[in-house]
Amino acid sequence: MEIISEKEKLPDISTKKKSESSVLNKIGKIGLYALLILIAIFQLFPIYWLALFSLKNNYEIFNLSPLAFPEQLRFENYVKVWTEGNIGTYFFNSVLYTVVSVVLTIVLASMVTFAITRLKWRFNHLVLGLFMLGLMIPIHSTLIPLFNTYTQLGLINHPLSLILSYTAFNMPITIMILLGFYEALPHEIEEAAIIDGASIHQIFFRITLPMTAPVIATASIINMIYNWNEFVFVNTFISSDELKTLTVGIQNFIGQYATDWGAIGATLMFSVLPILIIFLILSDRIVEGIAAGSIKG
Repeated sequence: MEIISEKEKLPDISTKKKSESSVLNKIGKIGLYALLILIAIFQLFPIYWLALFSLKNNYEIFNLSPLAFPEQLRFENYVKVWTEGNIGTYFFNSVLYTVVSVVLTIVLASMVTFAITRLKWRFNHLVLGLFMLGLMIPIHSTLIPLFNTYTQLGLINHPLSLILSYTAFNMPITIMILLGFYEALPHEIEEAAIIDGASIHQIFFRITLPMTAPVIATASIINMIYNWNEFVFVNTFISSDELKTLTVGIQNFIGQYATDWGAIGATLMFSVLPILIIFLILSDRIVEGIAAGSIKG
């Protein structure tokens, strides 16, 4: 008679635990993906609604359901705002002011952060504190002093009034973003460059600045969103129609007795799409920059 051992009678507990954990992992992944899909739908819904809004006329906007498709896709709204609404000029101005301001802000903020974190001098902490104080200054409290200053300098209704304002107000937050990344950079690379005879300027432009590309992408997209959507400075300092941006140019379609809402929707699509496209292109760099900048060596 064959005797069965107790080990053979007992079920394999470890195998059961593994199967149960694998099932739980699958359920967890399914739940996570379902949650992410819901979040994505929630975030993409305003863009979907705006796209439908921009393809309707006033009657369809006010009499149909907000989610209803228009009876006819009115792409002429986009043609109208680009040709008749001077949106092409506003779009070019927005791109010009945004790009120039972002480049100036990134270069100057990188220089300041490099000087504070990589060089030894007496007032580096004081300078850093002064820049951080800029985070507490409300923008609206500076409108009258800036307006008086630009009037005396002859910069009212001039692109420099916007570029200088954007650069100055974005410097503190940009320095704060760059600070953690610069502190985590190893000093050995710069020391090796100094031994090879490199100057301070060569170290900054050829070594340090290229190494900070991920965090620069993060700071650039944050500055870009602010500059692109800014309204108060443009509305205060710019009066000429040839120098206005998209955010102010939307007002052209708001009349005293009638408002072309479809054209406003098309203008908003022109304003939203560039930022979305740039964000998608730089999304990997943005996440990398945030993760790297949060770690201090």
